[in-house]
Amino acid sequence: MSAGTYAHPARLVLMNPGPVMTDGRVRDALGGPDLCHREPEFSELLARVRHRTTLVAGGDDRHTSVVLTGSGTSAVEAAISSVVPADGGLLAVDNGHYGERFSHIARAHGIRSHRLELGWGNPADPAAVDRALSDRPGLTHVGLVHHETSSGMLNDVAALTEVAHSHGCEVIVDAVSSIGAERIGLAEDGIDWLAGSANKCLEGAPGLGFVSASRTAFEALAGAPRRSYSLDLHRHYLAQEKAQAPAFTPGVPAFYAFDTALSLAVAEGWEARNLRYRGLARQLRDGLEELGLEILLPPEQRAAGLTAVRIPGGWSYSELHEGLRAHGFVIYAAQEQLARDYFRLSTMGCMTEGDIGRFLLVLRRLLGDRDGTTGTRQARTRTGEGGEV
Repeated sequence: MSAGTYAHPARLVLMNPGPVMTDGRVRDALGGPDLCHREPEFSELLARVRHRTTLVAGGDDRHTSVVLTGSGTSAVEAAISSVVPADGGLLAVDNGHYGERFSHIARAHGIRSHRLELGWGNPADPAAVDRALSDRPGLTHVGLVHHETSSGMLNDVAALTEVAHSHGCEVIVDAVSSIGAERIGLAEDGIDWLAGSANKCLEGAPGLGFVSASRTAFEALAGAPRRSYSLDLHRHYLAQEKAQAPAFTPGVPAFYAFDTALSLAVAEGWEARNLRYRGLARQLRDGLEELGLEILLPPEQRAAGLTAVRIPGGWSYSELHEGLRAHGFVIYAAQEQLARDYFRLSTMGCMTEGDIGRFLLVLRRLLGDRDGTTGTRQARTRTGEGGEV
């Protein structure tokens, strides 16, 4: 079956780590009225979204947020390119694809940087960060990924931030795939700059990123180098804080959807969302291990929202993707050095236990059809799914 010729099941389950499956109220919000972004109604919407974004980022009255029309990567790039001074430098803590991306972004903007390579799937070691900063006293910022989505690793941002601050360095945290469902906080963890996205654990629509920090930090960017025009955080801060308007034409429908998603996220709270995601992840991981499949990381290192799984013997990723997609499940390839052997399954978004149960049943059947066995009865008993696949 070629791309674009898939059947259309009643429910398409997105097990890719964003964009995620959204609440019907979020999808409905995308159809809000046409609105000029220079009118008072959008100023009110922008203020509400910025306030709620700061709340979910763990900020208090000292903090605020700038919301950008763009991907989570655009928010990370805006932070890096805007906050590192001309005579400063960035330590990129690299234990996966997105940690490495910090150094790529710094290089693109001519920012001096050092890449601390820890190896994919290895925890970000505070002692290694301490040594790297001791050896390079000219570095002023540390780039960290909270949830390293390439492997599913959850890094200890609080411990790493403490080390960075002991060297007088500010911390830029990529929380793109963790904020909303993992414990992280501007105030509690002392994070200097937090970059996030609307369309992962916050369960909004794609199209918006944001950077959250203290108001004094945003104000201090007045003297920072202008390495970018459209991603200049100080430009966006002045427009959104002083003029209460976006610097450039925003994705208005995405703002409508994000406003609704944020209201749901605040009402649920990160703790409850974390429990919801972890319950789904536990069901998924237990089922995968029952099928004899290997999970990349030990349990204590895994984030709630993603599981990296070894591709079953005798299968290619494309075969697995095609087989599961035909039954309404979208899985995700691993990246770079993990791509040959692993694939990824997300438990972010509005997924249900029934979705996970049906996925495991379909996967069991696919694997059984290849080796001549099914084991369907055992899967149905364990998952409680008795319907047809």
